[in-house]
Amino acid sequence: MESDSVMVPFPLLPVPIESNYRACTIPYRFPSDNPRKATPTEISWIDLFSNSIPSFKERAESDTSVPDAPVRAEKFAQRYAEILEDLKKDPESHGGPPDCILLCRIRELILRELGFRDIFKKVKDEENAKAITLFPEVVRLSDAIEDEGKRIENLVRGIFAGNIFDLGSAQLAEVFSKDGMSFLASCQNLVPRPWVIDDLDNFQARWLKKPWKKAVIFVDNSGADIILGILPFAREMLRQGMQVVLAANELPSINDVTYTELAEILSKLKDENGQLMGVDISNLLIANSGNDLPVIDLARVSQEVAYLSTDADLVILEGMGRGIETNLYAQFKCDSLKIGMVKHPEVAQFLGGRLYDCVIKYNEVQS
Repeated sequence: MESDSVMVPFPLLPVPIESNYRACTIPYRFPSDNPRKATPTEISWIDLFSNSIPSFKERAESDTSVPDAPVRAEKFAQRYAEILEDLKKDPESHGGPPDCILLCRIRELILRELGFRDIFKKVKDEENAKAITLFPEVVRLSDAIEDEGKRIENLVRGIFAGNIFDLGSAQLAEVFSKDGMSFLASCQNLVPRPWVIDDLDNFQARWLKKPWKKAVIFVDNSGADIILGILPFAREMLRQGMQVVLAANELPSINDVTYTELAEILSKLKDENGQLMGVDISNLLIANSGNDLPVIDLARVSQEVAYLSTDADLVILEGMGRGIETNLYAQFKCDSLKIGMVKHPEVAQFLGGRLYDCVIKYNEVQS
């Protein structure tokens, strides 16, 4: 089951899109590489996806909404492992050569064909419930910071801390299943600045000088990420008079938040006046991005997101999948921010940084 709505290019990409935009950040191969032989980069990424099979299989086995879940989970594990091995032998099999979009898409297609719609549903619900109880305290701590520049930095650090909750990373899935994650401890324990890409000072300065009118934020994970990272940040934008569009996946993928889940989360966070801890949210819109993967190709988004984005002057891509593995170098007709935590050793190596390093890449368009 893929999104059945008509998809269009994101209107803030420079045209012609074919020559100005490429979704995947890391080149898995170059034109000089033998098309029939997997490159070392392709092999290391295929291995990375292969290493995630046990944790996906485990989630699928315990999906009570699917009859014969353990049998089907075993089929998923076998089929996906076989396809990954095929791609190693012949990178052009299965619609290759592989990149992060194709490797994610094949995994999702196999799960859906076997009847698995949302294998992370239970853990998403648990994490959302936990994060909702912490939201008021996180917002109070932020509001108590009188210096606006420091408050912006604190909110950015909150996005990084929230973004750690990522069950697509084999290491983090393991840590998470052992003891969960403390949001405030994560804020304190971020790797020290300067981060591997660190445009925080420029972003802060631009915000303080002249706030944007409208921001479109492509959001990432459920739980702490959306509730304790993105929503306090978006609330600060609303408080300063900006319009904010939160664009979330149409269909479930890993523990990414969907737009229907996001609507539910907001209804639970609103106070009796329909506000977000005292901030009017009539300028906050939730949109269906049309996406069904943990990464995003902006050459194909929903008409809804396209329509709501035409007059935006800031685009934010959050999370490793959307903001780093895809779209890190994407150019836009307006200002853009790519923000996320590095959670795969392969990405850290490509960027020349550390595992759990932070990326905040800000591009200002000279008007």
